Amino acid sequence: MRNISDIIEKHLKCILQESPEGAVEIQRNDLADKFSCVPSQINYVISTRFTLEKGYLVESKRGGGGYIRIRRIELPGSTSLHTHLQHTIGDEMGQTAAEGLIYQLEESRFLTRREAALMKAAISREVLMVKLPYRDQIRAQMMKAMLISLLG
Repeated sequence: MRNISDIIEKHLKCILQESPEGAVEIQRNDLADKFSCVPSQINYVISTRFTLEKGYLVESKRGGGGYIRIRRIELPGSTSLHTHLQHTIGDEMGQTAAEGLIYQLEESRFLTRREAALMKAAISREVLMVKLPYRDQIRAQMMKAMLISLLG
């Protein structure tokens, strides 16, 4: 059985996928009522699963008529994807940013689940047992090499 966070995430992603604008605007309390959970659970899901690294832009307005707007940031087409990746990765890349990019590429179907899992394993700090900043530099080079190979 999946937990409530997984269910809320799946629900929001379905709404996003069906949206012609690629965005969803929700009221936190309404969503909490729908899933019989506390509003802070909605905050948790949004703050951990809809991050910029994972390809989402989140805006919120507090108050009586407040809302949370989640917008999917689309990756550029394959012709400019290499340039985008070079710019995104840079000379150094932390593990969280690298995993977010891998997630975004998997969600956009540029990577298979297996390819994404292999990449995450290769770039983890447990594998790259080198002190910072060298670890982030090596991770960036590995990300570039793997993505050029996979997306080339």
